[in-house]
Parts: sequence; C-alpha cells; structure tokens
Amino acid sequence: MSMKPLEKTMEVGQFSSEVFPVYQNKGRTRFEWIKRIQDIVLSLLGILILSPVFIIIALFIKAEDPRGPIFFAQVRVGKNGIPFRMFKFRSMAQNAEERLAELIHQNEIHGAMFKMKNDPRVTRIGRIIRKTSMDELPQLLNVLRGEMSLVGPRPPLPREVNDYTPYDMQRLMVIPGCTGLWQVSGRNHVGFHEMVELDLKYIREQSFTNDLRILLRTVKVVLGSNDAY
Repeated sequence: MSMKPLEKTMEVGQFSSEVFPVYQNKGRTRFEWIKRIQDIVLSLLGILILSPVFIIIALFIKAEDPRGPIFFAQVRVGKNGIPFRMFKFRSMAQNAEERLAELIHQNEIHGAMFKMKNDPRVTRIGRIIRKTSMDELPQLLNVLRGEMSLVGPRPPLPREVNDYTPYDMQRLMVIPGCTGLWQVSGRNHVGFHEMVELDLKYIREQSFTNDLRILLRTVKVVLGSNDAY
C-alpha cells in the first residue's frame, strides 16, 4: 500500500551542515552503522524476552473488543521526511482517527502536536498499557525493519510536519526512535518547542554513551510512576 506524500517535501541534501549546522556529518557513518547493528541485536532480544507480554496484552485487547484489531498501524514521518507505518498495540477505539476532528480544540499541548489527558477515545486496557508505555512495544518490529532506532526523536505525524517551521524540520535529520531525550524528560509536561530543543540537543550530542543513558532512564520511567497518556 503506497504512502500518501507529505505536503512539505524535503530535497536531497536539504539537511546539510551548511543549512542546519546543528548536525555535522563528519564521523557519523561509522556511528550509524554500529548503532544499526546494536538496534538489530537489542530489538531481537527484546522481542524474544517480551513475547509472553505481547501475548498477554493481545489477549486483554481482544477480551475488551473481540472484533477489533490487536495492532494499530499509523503513518509517521521518518528520516529525511520518508513516511512509514509505525506499529503499536491498539489502545483506542476503532474510530479514533475519525473522532480526532471533534477533539482537536481540546489539545493540551501548544505547537504541532496533539495531547489530551482524558482522551475519551482511549479504551480501558488502553489506559493501562499507555500508562506503562507497553503500547509502544510493537515498535521493536519497526526497529528491525530499519524504520526506527531504539533511541532517537519521536516520529511525527504527517499533519504535524505540515505545520513545522524549517527549524523544526531538523528533527527529521536522523532515524526516529522508540524512546529519546524528550520521553525521559517528562514528555507530558514538556511543550512542543521544548521537545524540539531536546531532540536537537540529542542530535548534536549523539553517542553510544548518551543512548545507553537514555535507555536506562527509559526503564526507570516505565517501572516508576510514569504519567504517560
């Protein structure tokens, strides 16, 4: 199934260091190759270890809504503006996308992003798995496919990218991640512009050490009092 093209397109070389000095390509190729190998190994291990959790969540989703799908695939924007389908456990009603228009005015985040704490579209099991971020586990498949990395900026929706400024577009210079600096910095209390700054900080300071720190902080957030919604 072909992807719907973005209204804003990105030309080859648009993200050069001359245009966006935040990202210097020198020495990045080796880092990106090793990061890719690391992503493959860790995502495979994660899928194997967490397979019982996958099955339990799937059973609960089906128990609440036997006719609905277990997984939800949503078009997101990846590196250099290339769209892909991001997988999640379904945590909302089947008509969630259609109902967005009636809720958009209740957005609790300023900028090109939608967040609503008491979103009526979220199912009962959905509230539990979103609270612990377990709805994100299927994104390990996106990591295996090379569409995402374990650590990186959160992949935005096409409609969000259509509202991006050239400055915001810098988020799309690297492969998006399952977790990142924004997610471990109190994501529901951080506005859109602060999220952009955190992502650009991550891009500037990308290293294996920083990735490890973010992964460890992610585990702490998930196991702790995570207020995701």
